[in-house]
Amino acid sequence: MNCMARLSLTLALLLAVSSSPVLASDVAKGKKVFNKCRACHNIGKPKNKVGPHLVGVFGRTSGTVEGFKYSKPMKAAAVVWDENTLDAFLTKPKSFIKGTRMTFVGLKNPADRKSIITYLKSLAK
Repeated sequence: MNCMARLSLTLALLLAVSSSPVLASDVAKGKKVFNKCRACHNIGKPKNKVGPHLVGVFGRTSGTVEGFKYSKPMKAAAVVWDENTLDAFLTKPKSFIKGTRMTFVGLKNPADRKSIITYLKSLAK
């Protein structure tokens, strides 16, 4: 195989891997793990509970859901929620944003965090 053919094959493989569809199993696992969050967070409609709703959470800035009373540190953090920031927050909320009122201790398992994030992203479509 010549150099150009190898390069083309490599690029094709990279493209296939980077654009792979969300696995249904990840979404299903995320939905199950999200049950830990369901008592405080709404995902089906933009209605706040004990915690702010999570409809449209990706790309939103922390502390900005209308009608929800956030802690001053959450408002001041101005974190834009994406896969990385949600992963860090879900690991240990009180360490990521010191002074948050969120009482949840976090998810230690990286696979659980990834599944929840995948599930939340699937709802945004």
